[in-house]
Amino acid sequence: MTPIRGVLFDWGDTLFSPPDAGSVIVAAAAERGVHIEATKARALWDELWVAGKMPEELAKGRDLSADAHREVWTALFERANGAVPDIASTLYERVMDPRAWIPYPDTAPTLRALRSRGVRIGIVSNVPRDLRPIFTAHGLAELVDAYTHSFEVGAEKPDPRIFLRASEALGTLPRDTLMVGDHPVADAGAIVAGLRFYLLPPDGAPDAPRGLDRVVAIVDASQD
Repeated sequence: MTPIRGVLFDWGDTLFSPPDAGSVIVAAAAERGVHIEATKARALWDELWVAGKMPEELAKGRDLSADAHREVWTALFERANGAVPDIASTLYERVMDPRAWIPYPDTAPTLRALRSRGVRIGIVSNVPRDLRPIFTAHGLAELVDAYTHSFEVGAEKPDPRIFLRASEALGTLPRDTLMVGDHPVADAGAIVAGLRFYLLPPDGAPDAPRGLDRVVAIVDASQD
């Protein structure tokens, strides 16, 4: 097997962690004069988030434009309106805005470790807007060589086309490129495109390392 010359990362739940949606639900409920227990709020969000990763939701084209993204996610979040009246739009604004997401503790160290090894680094994500300003805001822009966004490509993961475009943007061959992500369906589409793939373990606490050091180990092992 040839050495890995480029690594593509998913963005959300891979390099960046979302806001504490449970706390958002509790606060939004209080604003409406509704009390909801923190555990119930967390369970409600977990149910929504899992539903949002199902194939039927992924197939709705939500990441091909900003309008589609808002429409599809807000429609899904309306399932929570029974527990907290009219919370759908609030959830979208406070949780789905990329500016509210933060890097995991091991994101920057991992990107720097790869950079020190001369490995090309790219971001490939199903998103309706440009992620470059987000990486710039967190001081990570200089560690990324290329961005491939679904809304620009006109294709969403797991469509092989987006991975091929991402590999091309990196300047690496698919067989020499590793895709790293958290979704066993969307991110695993890289395999069909001829890339290697590493599925991260389930997400932990927002302030806990994501386990990205394993990516560096995989890259190092490929050099032998």
